[in-house]
Amino acid sequence: MRLPRRVGDAAELRKTLKPLLEKRRRARINESLSQLKGLVLPLLGAETSRYSKLEKADILEMTVRFLQEQPVSPYPTAAPEPLDSYLEGYRACLARLARMLPACSVLEPAVSARLLEHLRQRTVSGVPPSQTPTPAPAPAPSPQVPPPGSPGLWRPW
Repeated sequence: MRLPRRVGDAAELRKTLKPLLEKRRRARINESLSQLKGLVLPLLGAETSRYSKLEKADILEMTVRFLQEQPVSPYPTAAPEPLDSYLEGYRACLARLARMLPACSVLEPAVSARLLEHLRQRTVSGVPPSQTPTPAPAPAPSPQVPPPGSPGLWRPW
């Protein structure tokens, strides 16, 4: 006998929650439309104050019109080339270093300036360190032979 009572409770609960859920759904829709209006109006060159009371359908129509006016590339957007990605990251890092280095006072200003200039020159060359030619290693020093008559190399044994 308890089973029908529980089904009735579930139906009653659903009946109670439905208006609350609908209210939340509408609030989400309205918030999204408000954000969409804030994004699209400036892109269309329209004054936001002039369009303070737009209907939801107007906001959606303006968005559709804006998206239709955007040029469509016949090619999908490709991932950036590894070199472009490297340079972009390098430049971002360099910019951050240029802001932080003077503030932390770890290096003398002259050394800091030389370091930043060196790193900027690497940006101009546009080649990652892994692709730059490494200088030829210096030839190994030849063992020096002591001149005749000298005591030679001192050895502790």
